[in-house]
Amino acid sequence: MVQKYQSPVRVYKYPFELIMAAYERRFPTCPLIPMFVGSDTMNEFKSEDGAIHVVERRCKLDVDAPRLLKKIAGVDYVYFVQKNSLNSRERTLHIEAYNETFSNRVIINEHCCYTVHPENEDWTCFEQSASLDIKSFFGFESTVEKIAMKQYTSNIKKGKEIIEYYLRQLEEEGITFVPRWTPPSITPSSETSSSSCKKQAASMAVVIPEAALKEGLSGDALSSPSAPEPVVGTPDDKLDADYIKRYLGDLTPLQESCLIRLRQWLQETHKGKIPKDEHILRFLRARDFNIDKAREIMCQSLTWRKQHQVDYILETWTPPQVLQDYYAGGWHHHDKDGRPLYVLRLGQMDTKGLVRALGEEALLRYVLSINEEGLRRCEENTKVFGRPISSWTCLVDLEGLNMRHLWRPGVKALLRIIEVVEANYPETLGRLLILRAPRVFPVLWTLVSPFIDDNTRRKFLIYAGNDYQGPGGLLDYIDKEIIPDFLSGECMCEVPEGGLVPKSLYRTAEELENEDLKLWTETIYQSASVFKGAPHEILIQIVDASSVITWDFDVCKGDIVFNIYHSKRSPQPPKKDSLGAHSITSPGGNNVQLIDKVWQLGRDYSMVESPLICKEGESVQGSHVTRWPGFYILQWKFHSMPACAASSLPRVDDVLASLQVSSHKCKVMYYTEVIGSEDFRGSMTSLESSHSGFSQLSAATTSSSQSHSSSMISR
Repeated sequence: MVQKYQSPVRVYKYPFELIMAAYERRFPTCPLIPMFVGSDTMNEFKSEDGAIHVVERRCKLDVDAPRLLKKIAGVDYVYFVQKNSLNSRERTLHIEAYNETFSNRVIINEHCCYTVHPENEDWTCFEQSASLDIKSFFGFESTVEKIAMKQYTSNIKKGKEIIEYYLRQLEEEGITFVPRWTPPSITPSSETSSSSCKKQAASMAVVIPEAALKEGLSGDALSSPSAPEPVVGTPDDKLDADYIKRYLGDLTPLQESCLIRLRQWLQETHKGKIPKDEHILRFLRARDFNIDKAREIMCQSLTWRKQHQVDYILETWTPPQVLQDYYAGGWHHHDKDGRPLYVLRLGQMDTKGLVRALGEEALLRYVLSINEEGLRRCEENTKVFGRPISSWTCLVDLEGLNMRHLWRPGVKALLRIIEVVEANYPETLGRLLILRAPRVFPVLWTLVSPFIDDNTRRKFLIYAGNDYQGPGGLLDYIDKEIIPDFLSGECMCEVPEGGLVPKSLYRTAEELENEDLKLWTETIYQSASVFKGAPHEILIQIVDASSVITWDFDVCKGDIVFNIYHSKRSPQPPKKDSLGAHSITSPGGNNVQLIDKVWQLGRDYSMVESPLICKEGESVQGSHVTRWPGFYILQWKFHSMPACAASSLPRVDDVLASLQVSSHKCKVMYYTEVIGSEDFRGSMTSLESSHSGFSQLSAATTSSSQSHSSSMISR
């Protein structure tokens, strides 16, 4: 497996030329890096005007590895080739390095870049990326990988310290300014030599690969996809190291790399509409910074938020009066760490009455609104306290808890709420203080604890009776001035006291079922299943040419191909028979086919957009300006089918046997709308669905690209 690393942007508040003077002091050896024994210059080139300076060095490293491993490998030192390309005119330094030792067994590539800060020309930016691919190493592949990653991350941490050390050294020597490069006086002869220098510089770029090939490094290694690409772009779409420390906390270099790489993946698949950095970090922490696992659960959560419009819950949903009167919970200042504090008087709450009066879904929606408010308060407290705050503290008072709280439907609702919160709000609970736990509490804990993540469970502190008033109690976590009055504190707490819900407010099972259904079906998105051999299709009738069809869909499972067709005649509506000859209803959503078996592509209907392959987890938005009136068919098809198969689609009864195979099933969630030609103004780049429903967890960024055709598809 290839290990990759991508650094954030590190900013030095010094001019580029002064940073270069400090950097050069690292050679031929650096006492601050014990493993860097020394270096020899292999090739050097300097242009006549002094603007270009290319140095190729062979670096000798004493890797801190077990003596037995060194003996088996038959080496005492490891050699790397490093090429530094300084462009004083552009004020950039590009550093490329690869291993010379064991190059047929281990492939290491690194690229670093020093550039001028785009907003302050007296500051310097630094970025680095690297990859490690261990093909084989005498059966010690895992050990070598751990040693390499440990030493590399250690050197990353030292990198900024070393530059700052040499900057102080320069200052002690009275060097606080290095003039910028200026071109010499240009004469006709110097122009000729300048052209010659450019040719020499171009040929110099070829020296290293050729030399590397002679030393045994394969050409594949130099052009390998695992090799890090040069760092490009602007800091607008990158993370600054100081920003990470200020708003996200102290992360290890590898944790920073995981955050940046997952963020880059989201930018590529969601085109700028990505979750906030702290939210991405929560999912990474929940999966111990395993990028693949974090990406999977985060995509599922973003799809869930989008489908149920959770982002708008604070603005569009008003809790019923019953909840406002009898739900004994609310926000109350903050704890000693600056985390928002939520107080829940569970023992005083009539859970049975609330479930009977409101239903399970209304309670769930209320808990979701509490979590959304918690996210908002964390952002506020991060600004107020000047340090990262990404979670809250929950204080649960169990005085009054009895067997009534163990009513089975109530426990079922509680377990459902825990399941949803665990899946969509990971790492938001910083600490849970459970006070005055009665004898019945172990019964409730036995029912609930299996559904709580181990990492979350470790944040629980449970106090029986008045133990919370003693050493190690509440005062260790909450200031005395804000301890609620009902816990013998001095602060008036405005959390409702709860109490029994009047039975006159209870509703029938049928009423609750209808209400529950209404709560979670109020969405503009529809779900559909796509099977191998059975695509899902929707029909859009266009009366006026130059109308705009827009779409927004998420690929929840599997890979699909998205197509758009046009026909002058309407396809036959799906038949609603017992076998579902043209449509299938499954738990995961509908499946409808409209293109008739006898239709031929090019005769009965035509393709108006090139097929678009969409991968699992991707969010796709786009639009199409219609050229003709008629009937447009939007189709989502299983990826493995060839594009030309659309003209002879197998019917549903031919593929029923394969529908049970999970690997042959995809799921999409989609929304479409048509904007009439009279309502459309401006260029396609300004077109955006007014009901896009994108997550407000994302930063307020959008991405658009100019289309030269009649449509625009963006992912």
